[in-house]
Amino acid sequence: MFLTYVRSLPNNEEQGQYLALDLGGTNFRVLLVEFTSSKQKILDCERHEIPNDLRFGSGQSLFDFIAERVIQFAIRHQLVGVRIALGFTFSFPLHQHGLAEATLVRWTKSFNCSGVVGFDVVRLLKAALKRKMHKSIPYVDVVAIINDTTGTLISGALMDKNCVIGLIVGTGCNSCYVEKLENIEKWPFNYSEPRQVVINTEWGAFGENNVLDFIRTIWDRSLDYESVNAGKQIYEKMVSGMYLPELFRRVLLTLIERGVLFNGHVPLELLRPYSITTSSMSKIDMDTKLNSFRNTKTVLSELFVRCDYSDVDAKIVFMINNRITQRAAYLIATGIWALAKRIDQTDISVAYDGSLLCLHPYIKLWVEEKLNKFSSSTNKKIRLIPSHDGSGYGAAIVAALCYREKRPKIVKRNGKVYEVTSFLNK
Repeated sequence: MFLTYVRSLPNNEEQGQYLALDLGGTNFRVLLVEFTSSKQKILDCERHEIPNDLRFGSGQSLFDFIAERVIQFAIRHQLVGVRIALGFTFSFPLHQHGLAEATLVRWTKSFNCSGVVGFDVVRLLKAALKRKMHKSIPYVDVVAIINDTTGTLISGALMDKNCVIGLIVGTGCNSCYVEKLENIEKWPFNYSEPRQVVINTEWGAFGENNVLDFIRTIWDRSLDYESVNAGKQIYEKMVSGMYLPELFRRVLLTLIERGVLFNGHVPLELLRPYSITTSSMSKIDMDTKLNSFRNTKTVLSELFVRCDYSDVDAKIVFMINNRITQRAAYLIATGIWALAKRIDQTDISVAYDGSLLCLHPYIKLWVEEKLNKFSSSTNKKIRLIPSHDGSGYGAAIVAALCYREKRPKIVKRNGKVYEVTSFLNK
């Protein structure tokens, strides 16, 4: 449950042009977003691939490479002689100390640059931009750093004023929500309005203290034990696109070994870990309203070249697949409901993104059905709204929020509230 220091939500009063930098994998994107009183739009988006030597070289070289592209992007759009705010989406594990201050905990996703872990990545980016800037070109002001889940929430809040939860279910899984400051014991400063902050739950780690053991199966446990992060990300391993196909593969192997499937003959392709994809599982689930299990049979033929299967085999495979994906949907809905119960609001919108939730034919529907069942005995209404590209668009919105208003800094000491800084509006 990490503080993001993002407190304001968009209210359509944002004005002007803002930059966004989205770094979350082997590519990064630079976006120029414009806000007017009537609409918001992405004016341009430029994608760059990061060479292998930079992903394993020095941090300074990596950030110099990124800064050079950001400055060239700004020059191309004739942002000369202006101060322009930039929101930075950095989808790696961070310990955040402020809206524009966050230290890298560890590299993931095939990155291992020296001189970055334990350092403030915003400061590293600012230093690189300073090395690339001079008086005749734009002054790029890095005003905020967020992760992709926060961006999803912020992007959704621009479309729907009731949006207070952000959700991503793709290769991984995470959520964030808006919490009242009065409920946060570790809130460090500034009790001015709005008295709220976005919390990054990192809920993929839920269950590391054994509270989910009562629903974990032998296949959940074996997958976790043999993973590179054993004992970690327990909840994520039960709901995300990276792990669901592997659970499916392990159940199939068990039933084949027990003679329930394929006359006990194991297809060689099934012996390779992580050999099944979420797209195959999605295709199988499309047989929900069919009796012929045509899609399931097609997937079996594609996955296992030399495999003799019967109609009964196809039905069993469908049932296994369906149980795994439905369980994931119900667990996701349970997580959303846990957050919704904390929020003192009747109508709650959940901004969502991620390949599994967006592309699977039924998971979103199953999540909504379970949420409706949870809320049937209460007055809460929960609605899922798509928030595509929140990782890029959301960063620009947060940058706009930083420039929308300059609040006085108010601190609480010994039960009394003091205003220690005020700003003059230009």
